[in-house]
Amino acid sequence: MRVAALLSALVAASASAVNGAVIWDGRFNDFTSATDLNKWSWGNQVGPYQYYIHGSGTVNKYIELSSAYKNPADTVSKQGAKFTLDSTAFWNGQNMRRIELIPQTKAAIASGKTFYHFSIMRKDTNAPSVNREHQICFFESHFTELKYGWISGEQGTSNPNLQWMTGGKSQWKTEWKPNVWHNVAYEINFSGNTVGFWHSEGADPLTQVVKPVSASTSSNGQDWHLGVLELPRSGYADSNEDFYFSGVYIETGTITTAIGGPAA
Repeated sequence: MRVAALLSALVAASASAVNGAVIWDGRFNDFTSATDLNKWSWGNQVGPYQYYIHGSGTVNKYIELSSAYKNPADTVSKQGAKFTLDSTAFWNGQNMRRIELIPQTKAAIASGKTFYHFSIMRKDTNAPSVNREHQICFFESHFTELKYGWISGEQGTSNPNLQWMTGGKSQWKTEWKPNVWHNVAYEINFSGNTVGFWHSEGADPLTQVVKPVSASTSSNGQDWHLGVLELPRSGYADSNEDFYFSGVYIETGTITTAIGGPAA
């Protein structure tokens, strides 16, 4: 019995050693509503997110939280978020519509090898335009990001694909259909200057669909933008657009492939 117990303990310890460790948790589990984002300011840096890149309206115009907004396969997150670009979603006098959150943390999220997780979905109602470029979940230097819609310089007038980009180059793409959850993890090696891409749909576990490629992995740990920046385009009027996010967290170690990630 003692031998069996010892072996069991060793197996558990071994598994613990290789499992991923969440170093920043943005899964909205501790939020009562999106107005909790207003508790953060430059003078009072509390909570998991910095909230300053948004339009002139109140927070509920741009972000809403609900259990109906999360990937149903994610049993770890209590709720997901709906991000909205509307007629007021211009930040700091810019001509680009934006709504973005940035991790508020002292954790080493821009060091070594990390996995940036999130799930994203759209609906037919307030669908993002296929005629405009959307930069989604990006770093300030845009060394890795998702993009959707017509990208500046492309032929034609529209593009229905959700694409994973490194340094402005498309590495993977799929048609972004409504009501389909796309689960994503950026595999970033800040020391080795590489980025890989993990993906699945719905409840399927993540798989590596693009092995790590070379990238200029520049980050100060305060410049990953969860959300959307939409570039203006002549001839295409603004309309309300909704983006749904779920299961947002960052981990180190071995990647968690189950949707929603490990328990907090």
